[in-house]
Amino acid sequence: MSKILLPSMMLADFGNLKEEIIALDNADVTGYHIDIMDGQFVPNFGMGLQDLEFIRSATNKPIDVHLMIENPDKYIEKFAEIGVDVIYIHPEADTHPTRTLQAIRDKGIKAGIAINPGTSVENIEPYLSIVDLIMVMTVNPGFAGQKYLDFVDEKIDKLSNPEFKNKYTYELLVDGAISPEKVEKLSKKGVKGFVLGSSSLFGKEQSYEKIIGELKAL
Repeated sequence: MSKILLPSMMLADFGNLKEEIIALDNADVTGYHIDIMDGQFVPNFGMGLQDLEFIRSATNKPIDVHLMIENPDKYIEKFAEIGVDVIYIHPEADTHPTRTLQAIRDKGIKAGIAINPGTSVENIEPYLSIVDLIMVMTVNPGFAGQKYLDFVDEKIDKLSNPEFKNKYTYELLVDGAISPEKVEKLSKKGVKGFVLGSSSLFGKEQSYEKIIGELKAL
């Protein structure tokens, strides 16, 4: 099973962002993961629209946008104009998640749901027939450098169980403290995609090309 490997660009070197993207492109990452935060749904501010627009202009690879914002429905048109490929929303942040997910799909963009550690699978199941991807947060969203929350594995087990998954057509991803060991372990459970941050990709002595090659081989 080929892996979806997505650098979390919040952790990139913004003083050399173009060079970072060139190096990551050459390492053959699957695409790029952009965190957008509003300081309300999560107590932090993430990347800005100008950052997203620059990354979009600098690569032809797919771009995922993770909206950790209140009322994401108001901004779907804007992200569609920029040219993103995937938009994740948190159902808790939206008054009408089904309408927003359908609006994303109507723009020709893949619709994703991000699940907080405290959100149950039962709470998101009503939306699964209209989502393309599910991203399980293995840390509380909003900050990098947190510890992996082991209790979330139970949720991953349920979402990757063939008896459950075969009812729908989503791909399963994880985001938060994803080390190479977690990539290897969760791949065996059926997880397809991994958002890569400081636990596996950024701030290491090895080149991006070497790290991504090793992750693909796990």
